[in-house]
Amino acid sequence: MRLTRYLDKGASLGADRPCLVADDEILTYAQVQRLTYRVARGLVRAGVSAGEKVAILSGNDPVAFACVFGIARAGNVWCPVNPRNEVAENRFVLANFDCRALLFHSAYADMVRKMLPDLPALRVVICLDETLPFAQRLDDWLGDLPDTAFERGPVTDVAMLPGTGGTTGVPKGVMLTEQNLETMTALTLMSYPFDGRAVYLAFAPLTHAAGVLCLPVMTLGGKIVVMRHPDVGAFLATIERERVTHTFLPPTVIYMLLDHPQLPSTSLDSLQCFWYGAAPISVDRLAEALERIGPMAQLFGQTEAPMMVSTLAPADHFRPDGTIAVERLSSAGRPTPLVEVGIMDERGHLLPTGERGEIVVRGSLVMKGYYENPAATAEASAFGWHHTGDIGYLDADNFLFIVDRAKDMIITGGFNVYSIEVEQALLAHVDVRDCAVIGLPDEKWGERVVAVVQPRDGKRIDAAALVAFVKERIGSVKAPKQVEVWDDLPRSKVGKVSKPEVKARLRGDTAAG
Repeated sequence: MRLTRYLDKGASLGADRPCLVADDEILTYAQVQRLTYRVARGLVRAGVSAGEKVAILSGNDPVAFACVFGIARAGNVWCPVNPRNEVAENRFVLANFDCRALLFHSAYADMVRKMLPDLPALRVVICLDETLPFAQRLDDWLGDLPDTAFERGPVTDVAMLPGTGGTTGVPKGVMLTEQNLETMTALTLMSYPFDGRAVYLAFAPLTHAAGVLCLPVMTLGGKIVVMRHPDVGAFLATIERERVTHTFLPPTVIYMLLDHPQLPSTSLDSLQCFWYGAAPISVDRLAEALERIGPMAQLFGQTEAPMMVSTLAPADHFRPDGTIAVERLSSAGRPTPLVEVGIMDERGHLLPTGERGEIVVRGSLVMKGYYENPAATAEASAFGWHHTGDIGYLDADNFLFIVDRAKDMIITGGFNVYSIEVEQALLAHVDVRDCAVIGLPDEKWGERVVAVVQPRDGKRIDAAALVAFVKERIGSVKAPKQVEVWDDLPRSKVGKVSKPEVKARLRGDTAAG
């Protein structure tokens, strides 16, 4: 199923219904369709061949997202470029992913201007909303192209070429096929409640999870409300005003939501499914969210196996008697029906229930491979399974528990300590907003467990008391030997705490001291 079919399916259910909404701008399904026909014709006229990559660099913007489907209609591959990246990283993506055209918002004009001299293969450069010395405005570029139905057949099954996060080195291009996205969409629709016409609020960047979650909404003819600028107060007001049924936030923003003074007075009764994911969540704060927000729903995946490796639907957060299933809240849910999940040791042997090893995945959700990188593809698909790099286990009820990234495991005094377990204990403390746990070299222990904590607004952290608090919950071996208090934690472009940056800063502080 091509990307265009999700839009066309929604249009068949009501062409004049709102499709993309932002502030006072409303694009109906028919209007989005007509724009995509013109964008596709424009790419063909500009000499962009079928199968070539077309990048979009923009914040949350309905026209930018509509252009995704124009790229697909032209038989091209969509390359989402993260506007939060630095110039050098985006230059690398555009060059090494062989992008031939770039559509961008004027907010990133300075970045584009700096990149262009090093991108001779970029033949088409279009600004979505302004005329610039080095780029035509989209409306002028489209000119008098007709808005009648048009579609060029694809020459590849690759629909999307996102980059992996740059925290482990240079980004790798992940070749996601039409079948990958179709499987993800099917799993979303079968795993979560969708009652009536969905209204999806896109707070997080459409370049990431928020974008692909639009596809199942479109198949139902739903409305996508795009927040151009992230603001928690505006997010709450929009849920109430638009009667939002579905949305997605990472845990860090959910914590901000729970602390927001507007939350108690906001009507959230329209919500059917409030997705969370992309990073571990505090069990205590999740339980609070279930009571104060409503139908929370977890998803677990990665760029190489998007979104739906395992799911925890709203109902799964509760026991049959209606009480919160606290024992399940630290899990990533159960593996989805169209995905095989296993736990594997270093020799390629699958491990039995309850044993910890690397989480491996196979099925039609898994990427085709890394673009122009056969060595990395072979490494990630060793023994016939995709290797996630996460350590975890499956319990007797087939719930998947993620205990750490493989590279983040700490060996202290001969014991394996999984940072997520320590972080959950820290996050249970009432004064801790967020935290990161890493290992640093130690003459006595080999590695010592180090916790960096971000206090909640107006709170002070007593390091000794916090260590005692953790010892009571998980024992002295896993408790931090060192506690640092920072006003904020360094984060990746998608909001995850960047442990490499935390570790580098701590090592620098240690060397300086």
